[in-house]
Amino acid sequence: MVLSHGVGGSDESVHSTFASRYVRTSLPRFRMPEQSIPKEAAYQIINDELMLDGNPRLNLASFVTTWMEPECDKLIQASVNKNYVDMDEYPVTTELQNRCVNMIAHLFNAPLGDSETAVGVGTVGSSEAIMLAGLAFKRRWQNKMKAAGKPCDKPNIVTGANVQVCWEKFARYFEVELKEVKLSEGYYVMDPQKAVEMVDENTICVAAILGSTLNGEFEDVKLLNDLLMKKNAETGWDTPIHVDAASGGFIAPFLYPELEWDFRLPLVKSINVSGHKYGLVYAGIGWCIWRTKEDLPEELIFHINYLGADQPTFTLNFSKGSSQVIAQYYQLIRLGFEGYKNIMENCQENAMVLKQGLEKTGKFNIMSKDNGVPLVAFSLKDSSRHNEFEISDFLRRFGWIVPAYTMPPDAQHVTVLRVVIREDFSRTLAERLVLDIEKVLHELDGLPARVPSGDLAALAAAEASQKEMDKQREVISLWKRAVLAKKKTNGVC
Repeated sequence: MVLSHGVGGSDESVHSTFASRYVRTSLPRFRMPEQSIPKEAAYQIINDELMLDGNPRLNLASFVTTWMEPECDKLIQASVNKNYVDMDEYPVTTELQNRCVNMIAHLFNAPLGDSETAVGVGTVGSSEAIMLAGLAFKRRWQNKMKAAGKPCDKPNIVTGANVQVCWEKFARYFEVELKEVKLSEGYYVMDPQKAVEMVDENTICVAAILGSTLNGEFEDVKLLNDLLMKKNAETGWDTPIHVDAASGGFIAPFLYPELEWDFRLPLVKSINVSGHKYGLVYAGIGWCIWRTKEDLPEELIFHINYLGADQPTFTLNFSKGSSQVIAQYYQLIRLGFEGYKNIMENCQENAMVLKQGLEKTGKFNIMSKDNGVPLVAFSLKDSSRHNEFEISDFLRRFGWIVPAYTMPPDAQHVTVLRVVIREDFSRTLAERLVLDIEKVLHELDGLPARVPSGDLAALAAAEASQKEMDKQREVISLWKRAVLAKKKTNGVC
C-alpha cells in the first residue's frame, strides 16, 4: 500500500511565471511595493508592458540609430558598468574617446599639425554639445567685452527658426537672446543674408544647421562665412560661426566631400555632431569639436583629482556610461571611410526610391532636397478632404511611425510628413511603406471628408448657442415649477 503525504506550503519553483501570484495581482504604479518579487516575475511584468511600445526600426520619425552589429552589442554589454568619468580607473576608455575626438576633428578638416591633439569632448548627445559650445562662445564674448570696458549682460545668438529645440533651451537656461531668422514658404532654412543683417556687437555667434530637422536641407555655411567676414571687416567685430552638424556631420564628408561647411572656413570655430545619428551608434553619444585650444576658454575646464590622477573635465553632467564611447570607436575603425561612404550612399538611394514612389501616387509635393540628410519630407497637394495628420494616424495601424508637423514661423500654414532613412531602412521597407501609404490614401478617400477648418468655427458657435438656449429653457422650467408649487400651497392654506 502506497501512502502519499501532502506537502505544506507552496514551492514557487514549480509554478509557471504567469500562474504565480506575482503576475496575477496588480503592482502599485507610483509607489514602491512593500514586498520583493522573484526576478523572473519582475522581468516578465516589465517585458510584457514593453511589448506595447512601437518597433524602433519602424520609427521613421527618429534620426537615432536603431541597429548595430552583434559584435558591437557585445562590447556595449561588456562595458555598461564602467563610469566613463573615472578616467584614472579606465584609461583605455579615455584613450578611445581621445582617438574618436581626433578622428572626427580630422574628418571635419580641423587645422591640426602632425603632432597636434584635437580639442573636443564626448557628450550625451548634440544637445549637451550645443550647450558646451554656446557657453564657450558666451564666455569668450564676455571676456572680450569686459576687456573693452563695454557691458556684457545682453548676449544674443542668431539662428534660423528651423533650429532644434535644444538651441531654445540653451538660450533660456543660460540667458542668451535667441534671434531667429523667420522662414518663408518654399525656403525652409536660414537665409544667410538675413542672418548677417541681424548680427550686432552683442552676437556671440551665428549658428548654422547642417541638416535641418524639418526637411534635411543643408544651410549655406560657405555663403554665411563670406558675408560675415565682410561684415566683421566693416565693423571691427569678430563674430564667429558654430555649425550644428548633429545630423549632417557624418553625411557631408562622405557624400559631398567638396562642400565647404567645416573648419576649412575660417569663422567656423566649433562643430557638434551626433554619434547616435548618422555616426551609427545607439542613443547616448554626441561630440563637440573646437577649431583650436584658444576657442575653448580655459576657465570653463575643471580639474579634479579625487578619482585618481588629475582629470580635466568639461561637461554638464558628471557620471556617464562608457559603452557608447566604445561603440563609436568600434564603428569608426570597423567601417572606416569606405564603410561610412557605402552606408550613406545606400541611405541616399533608398530615399530616392521612397521619393519616386510617393511622386508616382500623384498626391504629394516633395519638400525635401535630393542633397542633404537622406530623408523624404512631403505634403498633400490637396488637403481639402483629409490632411497629413490623418495619414500619420492611419499609418500607425500598419506599425509605421511617420510624424506630421507644421513648419515654424512664417511658414506655419505648411504641414509636412517626414520619413528619415537610416542604415537599417532597406529598399524592401521603402517599397512596402509606399504600398501602405497608397492603402491609407485609398481608405481615407472612402471616408467622409473632415469638417473644413472654416466650418469648425461656425459649428462651435452653433453648439454654444444651442447650449445657451437649453440653459434658458431649464431656468424657465424651474421657475414655472416653483410658481405652480406656490399656487398649490396657497390653495391648501
